Amino acid sequence: MPRPVTLFTGQWADLPLRELAPLAKRMGYDGLELACWGDHFNVQEALASDAYCRDKWALLKQHGLTSLAIGNHLVGQAVCDLIDARHKSILPAHVWGDGEPEGVRQRAAKELADTARAAAKFGVKTVTGFTGSSIWHATYAFPPTTQEYWDAGFADFGKRFTPILDTFEQHNINFALEVHPTEIAFDIASTQRAIDAVKGHRRFGFNFDPSHLAYQGVDYVKFIRTFPDRIYNAHMKDVWWGKGDGTVGVFGGHTSFGDARRYWDFRSVGRGMVDFESIIVALNDIRYAGPLSVEWEDSRMDRVHGATESAAFCRRLDFEPSARAFDASFEER
Repeated sequence: MPRPVTLFTGQWADLPLRELAPLAKRMGYDGLELACWGDHFNVQEALASDAYCRDKWALLKQHGLTSLAIGNHLVGQAVCDLIDARHKSILPAHVWGDGEPEGVRQRAAKELADTARAAAKFGVKTVTGFTGSSIWHATYAFPPTTQEYWDAGFADFGKRFTPILDTFEQHNINFALEVHPTEIAFDIASTQRAIDAVKGHRRFGFNFDPSHLAYQGVDYVKFIRTFPDRIYNAHMKDVWWGKGDGTVGVFGGHTSFGDARRYWDFRSVGRGMVDFESIIVALNDIRYAGPLSVEWEDSRMDRVHGATESAAFCRRLDFEPSARAFDASFEER
């Protein structure tokens, strides 16, 4: 069967799950990648109560939906970041605590490890998320940045994330980093360096999202082919670039999404410049059988309209890989 088409619920957290679930079904989705914010999935409640997980599944099944992953991007961001006031708005109160940076990072690490435990209890095999980064702020290398400086940042990531990944291993759960500016890995080169930093830990893989690679000039199809055994989830999200008025560059100019001056912006799936046909071919070539999970973001479009057409686009685009060579019949007599 073609891959299930699911919806990542992070951009819909303003809606209670009891409202989003029937809406998602009407929009054409097979399931939900539940975000760990809003009321969609609460890690600590899942760990504390068997009824909590049963009730989530009952609600999903009532509307003909499944779930194949949960996403804890917001907490993951705080594991390695240099913590500032912005983090308070995205973190649960028990993770933020008194806001002391190292305490926040340690509590975020514990919460992400708990997410593996909660995922196992809920019955999914993948947690998508972020890592944060202690060195992202220095990406543009001035004052001059040495390789030793970068090495220290990757070592910090390895030190903080390896124990988390060990918990994922204990519970047979994969962590799928969404490779993304502001994370420890944001292109192919930094992704390989991140793998090396955790010594190739088998639970460290990727939530493939072409939108964060394309506008940087990174070959997103090559990403799939470079890390074929580590693609644990796939986000379908589109982007266009080179569309601004020349006053804002790739770094965004401190403008907001939807500003017509921007060089790049996210688009509803199928309306940007990402070559999804080549992505499906590459996913077939690596035998990826997981979901195509729509992460819908488009500042210029009504989200119900956009998410509905995105589901239809993904379903129309996807196809099963061939079980035989197309010219094999020529050899039959």
